[in-house]
This record gives sequence, C-alpha cells and structure tokens, in this order.
Amino acid sequence: MRVRLIGIGPGGPDDLTVAAVRALESVDVFLVADKNRGVDDLVDVREDILRRHTFGAHRVIVVPDPPRDRNPERYGDEVRDWHAARAAAYESVLLEQVRDDETVGFLVWGDPGLYDSTIRIVDRILERGRVRLDYDVLPGVSSVQMLAARHRLVLNTVGSSILVTTGRRLGTGIEAGADNIVVVLDGGLACSELRGQWNIWWGANLGTDDEELVAGPLTDVLPSIRAARIRAKNARGWVMDTYLLRRC
Repeated sequence: MRVRLIGIGPGGPDDLTVAAVRALESVDVFLVADKNRGVDDLVDVREDILRRHTFGAHRVIVVPDPPRDRNPERYGDEVRDWHAARAAAYESVLLEQVRDDETVGFLVWGDPGLYDSTIRIVDRILERGRVRLDYDVLPGVSSVQMLAARHRLVLNTVGSSILVTTGRRLGTGIEAGADNIVVVLDGGLACSELRGQWNIWWGANLGTDDEELVAGPLTDVLPSIRAARIRAKNARGWVMDTYLLRRC
C-alpha cells in the first residue's frame, strides 16, 4: 500500500504547491479526521480543496478522531496516548476499507514537518506491523511562511537566530533569552502575559477569505488581536493563529 502525506497549507484552498496538487491526482482514498467539535470541523475545507484540485475518481473516508484532554497534567503522556489511539483508528480503516493496490492520501494542515503529528502516526502504524505500506511526504506552505509573507517580514534579524515554539512553551523560551520568537498553537494568547517592550506581527486563519492581521507594539494592539480572534471564530467557526514576537 502506498501512503502520501500531502501538505495543504494553512487554510486557503489555493495555497497548495504544484507538487501537492499533482500528488492529489495520484490518490485513490483520502482519510480525513473528524474532530467532532461542531462548527470548527475542518473536514469541509479539505473537501473544498479536493473539489478544486482533483478531477479523477476518489473516495473520502472520514475517520472520527479519538478524544483527548487539551490541558492535562502530563502533557507528553496524553499526546502519546492520543497518537496511539489515532494510529489504531487509521489502521482499522486501512485494513477494512482500503485495498492493498490503492494509494491513500492524508491532507495535512500546513506543513507535515512543523508541529503536526501525521508522520509520527504513520510511523506508529508501521511499528504495529499489521499494515504493510510505503509513504512519502509532500511539503506544504506553513502558517509561519504565510505570516511572514502577509506582513512582508524577514523572520530573522541580521546575524540572529529565531525560536519557533508554542504558546505553552513561550515563557520557557523567553527565560532562556530568546527575543525573536515565532509562536504557533496558542489558543490562550500567552503573549498577553508578557512584560517588557515587544512588537508583534499576528495573523489568524491565514490564506482564507476571513484572515485577520494585526501588527504593532504588543501592549497597544492586544485589544485589536482579541477582537480579531472573535471575528475569525465567528466567520469560520475556528481560529488558527500564528505570530512573531520581537523584543524592542
């Protein structure tokens, strides 16, 4: 069985690479996770991408995503357990609903190599030994790249490094001395707790018709960011935001 992990960008149906669009045409069966969280379900976005960019016959199998605790005491253990449950769910579909001669596609939000679990989950399926498969990875445009483009930014300053981290780990990065930081996966807007002088370049639902952009001194623009997050959630039912912080 052949499996293709295809990066589809941060949300816009036209932000796929040419290689990704070509890869879509090679797929017989697409597996799409249904997180069952109501209006913030992203299945429709993936189906829109397929309507726009595929012309041959294919099947879409929606796989219920196992539940997880978003704020556990032992975060690493919870995520590993969730990955194991996802691997078992996909393995079951592969064994029961996909033929060995078919090609399976996973439509991966953003880029498969940046804060995404699909590669790890496919590796877990292989480790379980019940499904024989080969897989490849098609990179995608990440929200980090899209943020830089929208704000016309060079993410690093001359001769400096840049930290890419999550909202959960932002404080740890700053304590270690980071002063040029890209933050992803920050549903709690951790930057609102920062002290000192920072500039922020923020974006939500990048690449969609309802994307939001805010930039300026952090303390000045936090109210605008909060209002923009509400607009984004009301427009699409979900918010995925990314931002660059730079100490003044």
